[in-house]
Amino acid sequence: MAPSKSQDREAREARERLKRYNARQTVHATQLKRRKRDNWLAVAGVVLVAALAATVQVVYFTTGPGMPTPAPSASASAGAQQNVGDVPSPEAAEGRDWTGTLALNDDVKLDITLDGAAAPQGVASFIQDIESGYYVGKTCHRLVDQKGSAQLLQCGSLDGKGGSDPGYSFGPVENAAANDLYVKGTIALARQKDNGYSQGHQFFITFGDSTFPSDSAGGYTVIGTVTGGLSGIAKNIASGGVVNEDSGNTAPKIPVTITAATIK
Repeated sequence: MAPSKSQDREAREARERLKRYNARQTVHATQLKRRKRDNWLAVAGVVLVAALAATVQVVYFTTGPGMPTPAPSASASAGAQQNVGDVPSPEAAEGRDWTGTLALNDDVKLDITLDGAAAPQGVASFIQDIESGYYVGKTCHRLVDQKGSAQLLQCGSLDGKGGSDPGYSFGPVENAAANDLYVKGTIALARQKDNGYSQGHQFFITFGDSTFPSDSAGGYTVIGTVTGGLSGIAKNIASGGVVNEDSGNTAPKIPVTITAATIK
């Protein structure tokens, strides 16, 4: 029996539906492929841009105009070989001897002589500190009384506790003691270990022969001597001992203040 017109129409419609379905599937598959390709391209683009940016930065900051000025690290700056602050010219020491006085608590009066020829930079700095009035009112924060080894009184710190002045330091070491022996009555400049340019306001006076080993920066700058009144340190200051040597606090138990300083 020949198919009816109705059956032919249904068959055509079925074929059309199948064709449209296949077309949609093809479009969908194409879109998935395109989306995957676009995603990969986007990721690759991001990676490429990041790589280019990193390369540009490396070139700019290492060989290009943005190369940073070389600067010492924090640890290296501690040993920087340069003066800091208003450090006077060594010529201010005039290459001669200077005489003066230091008074501690008013009851210890020291006569001093500074050697401007042997330690011109250190003496110039010490003179400047006396003439500017820096020392008056400053304390002596450290006492060592080990007879036969080291006996010293250290003074002049900015904070009264041994802190250095970050705005003032100089070097190098001058006129260090021979054989590391700082004889009784020596006036020398304190400094940080291994840093010859960390000298500043702080100084120490030995009230007994003392040995201080040299380090990589050398010894300690000897600027002069105490020519009178030295026994007063032992009698009126060291006799009281230190606050608490076991805890590391070697401040003299008898508080010490510089009450007067003169130089000429």
